[in-house]
Amino acid sequence: MATKDQLKALIKCHAEGDNERFYAIAMQVAAQEARSGHGRFAQELRELIDQAKVRREVGPSGGNARPVPVVQPRGELAGLLSVTYPKTRLPDMVLGDAIRSRLEQVILEQRQQGRLAEHGFAPLRKLLLVGPPGTGKTMTAATLAGELGMALFTIQLDALITKFMGETAAKLRLIFDAIRETRAAYFFDEFDAVGGDRGSKNDVGEIRRVLNSFLQFLEQDSSQSLIVAATNHVGLLDRALFRRFDAVVDYALPTSAVALTVIRARLASLNVDAVSWKMVATAARGLSHAELVKASDQAAKNAILSQTTRIETKMLTAALRERQEAKR
Repeated sequence: MATKDQLKALIKCHAEGDNERFYAIAMQVAAQEARSGHGRFAQELRELIDQAKVRREVGPSGGNARPVPVVQPRGELAGLLSVTYPKTRLPDMVLGDAIRSRLEQVILEQRQQGRLAEHGFAPLRKLLLVGPPGTGKTMTAATLAGELGMALFTIQLDALITKFMGETAAKLRLIFDAIRETRAAYFFDEFDAVGGDRGSKNDVGEIRRVLNSFLQFLEQDSSQSLIVAATNHVGLLDRALFRRFDAVVDYALPTSAVALTVIRARLASLNVDAVSWKMVATAARGLSHAELVKASDQAAKNAILSQTTRIETKMLTAALRERQEAKR
């Protein structure tokens, strides 16, 4: 066991950010355990220390270990990108098992990028998210950035797409230059505006050139950044796009079980003992995650303003039906 002095020294080193001394003391503890006959435990400690040193050198996603600096897009990029530093984590999201498993795989491969590279493999990092609005695609981009300690750059499509021939492609090149130079997560929302089918009757030459440029840039990109594109209209996308992405994640409206999980989570601070969850599940059918959150919040505020913390079934189902009406 570590001595009292060693424990105090470990905490002090951690607080002061003295990693080298922290590892040295930890190795002393491992050696002490080995001398005490705890060989297996000592070996586990050494392996943990070695893994920590590797992560410090290559970073959680295989890149520079230093935190991504607080950066703001400058020059022409200032109008093309907006930056945030999300703190969202995967447990904050209510997801189906298939989507959660896929996102866990992306995060794992990003964190173990160095190990994969040793065997000639690259991690998943080009993702296409498809599905109805309000099902968690935008939150997924923030969650991946938060889990990996990355900045999240969102591409401003209204500034990217112009009517002037060649200008949009030039701006797109600037974005991919930034993707290569600054390791971060880059999010293309409403991606069908860029990736629309080239065979569409409404297609115009400039959009076709933009898509061709995007396909070329995406295929050539070998950066360590994460590229996430999302669309509510998967049917509008050009088929050539799908094989350029490492993974396509298909989002759907929540099942009854997921819907009730979302609602319960939003109402966790209130009394829901009187709620008939069977009636709530029926009223929630067909609503997206975002709509469920809004309905739950409205019911909660109505209860609070009525000077009670008790949610009634009628109150909650009324808020859900209001969201249903708003969709029509």
